[in-house]
Amino acid sequence: MTKLIKIQLYFIFCLFCLFSFKLSAAMSIDTPSIKAGTARLTGRITRPNNKDKVFLYITVPKPITGEFAKHKVLTDSSGKFSIDLDVETKFSLVSLYTSVNEELSLLVKLSSSEVTNLEIYYNSDDEIENISISPDMNKYDMTQCFEIIGKMIRYRSNTAVQPLYDKNTDYFLSHAKSVVSKRKEVFLKNDTLLSKELNEILSKEISLFMYNTHVFDYESEMMLNYRNVNNEDKMPNIQKIDKTYFRFLRDFKLNDPLHLYAFSFLEFQKTILQNEILALPEIGESDIGSWLLKIKAIMADLVGFNDGQYYDVLVANAYGRQMTEELRPLSERQIANINKYFKNGEIAKILFRKNKQLIDFDKVKSPAVVKDVSAVPVDKVLETIVSKHKGKVLFIDLWATWCVPCLNAMKEFRSTKNAFSQNDIAFVYLTNGSSPRKLWEEKIKGIGDEHYYLTDAQWEYMMTNFGFEAIPSYLLFNKEGVLVNKFTAFPGCEEVKKMIDRLL
Repeated sequence: MTKLIKIQLYFIFCLFCLFSFKLSAAMSIDTPSIKAGTARLTGRITRPNNKDKVFLYITVPKPITGEFAKHKVLTDSSGKFSIDLDVETKFSLVSLYTSVNEELSLLVKLSSSEVTNLEIYYNSDDEIENISISPDMNKYDMTQCFEIIGKMIRYRSNTAVQPLYDKNTDYFLSHAKSVVSKRKEVFLKNDTLLSKELNEILSKEISLFMYNTHVFDYESEMMLNYRNVNNEDKMPNIQKIDKTYFRFLRDFKLNDPLHLYAFSFLEFQKTILQNEILALPEIGESDIGSWLLKIKAIMADLVGFNDGQYYDVLVANAYGRQMTEELRPLSERQIANINKYFKNGEIAKILFRKNKQLIDFDKVKSPAVVKDVSAVPVDKVLETIVSKHKGKVLFIDLWATWCVPCLNAMKEFRSTKNAFSQNDIAFVYLTNGSSPRKLWEEKIKGIGDEHYYLTDAQWEYMMTNFGFEAIPSYLLFNKEGVLVNKFTAFPGCEEVKKMIDRLL
């Protein structure tokens, strides 16, 4: 899978079609403050001469635990809906689309402990005719936010690709800065309909996204540049970088709380915590104060400050990785460390709320078991796996650690999968070397069940043999070991549940 495809998958939810509305007066997007709260979203979806119920899909970024919480709510027969959403800031910006048209997404502002009411009116062609929201919000901000992000990401200048692999890192960082600045100039500078506040947030959004995707992994970016310039896969001699390379972090002013609004901030933070050059130690059961001393010794000069809210957020994100990636609850020592450092503060409340949810989930989660078939011939791998589960329905998931749709599908399917824990069914997960081994070992702890790390040849045979061109892809076998279904892209929990129930 090419890096370009990974980029597109990673941010696919931002690429939405353009449509227009009569604009309401601009409304200030308040500075976010950290708060463990719940926001209620209510409203109605109106479609003329159509009584079908409508699904709403809502994504809530959670910058403290570092996860995207995805929710689905069904309207009643009159089109009304209501849902309570856990939020981690006093004000939160979320994305929302409906099953009427899943390619159109809205930016919606939620306020902790308050109600936001959203009404969407469709015409007879299922196009949005009008939107009403209370408290009021700039309609241009609502409807164009993700379209603008998508355009900035897709933007390419007309100039030929220039060689960067044979230049020094200073040259590359200067180039990266100019590339991001150009996107801001083209799409943000002269957009007078966009509110000043959202303009600033989108400026941070594109910087976070572009640097996370193209700058952090210097070696991969230079290899890609070499291939694009020379049209060959020969391995060039690439300059080795050290921690000083990341001095570009100063430009982000990461203590600015507006970063908490940016969707890309969550992935940016994960990259910082996992980067092999920065080599930040895992928080584990370390005393938070002692852990921060080690972190600041590495990061302070790079980010340009030695104190501030950013470090508290980084601490929370470090715990969040354990809870959201591995689905591993906090230990008693970690709970004590959090209480000692954050007292009864909002970050502690958020972490403990997540931990409680995790403990409840942990009661039904199956442990991850790794099986080795590396010595099995490519054409015998599937036969070997299926033979281990005769007498059970077998659901096989082909995925990768970098595949956002794969991970989203797993999260969506968790509760449905757990409902099958007492049935005659086995869940098996396959990946290959495109998933870094260490990261794979970390992520599977949160997935549970049976896992295989295939060789590239085994993976290629599997994909080719079943005609798969993308992931996630799935294979479903009955209790006799006969393949009864194969498909690419997760069709939703209800559809998969029906497939499995028929076989059980």
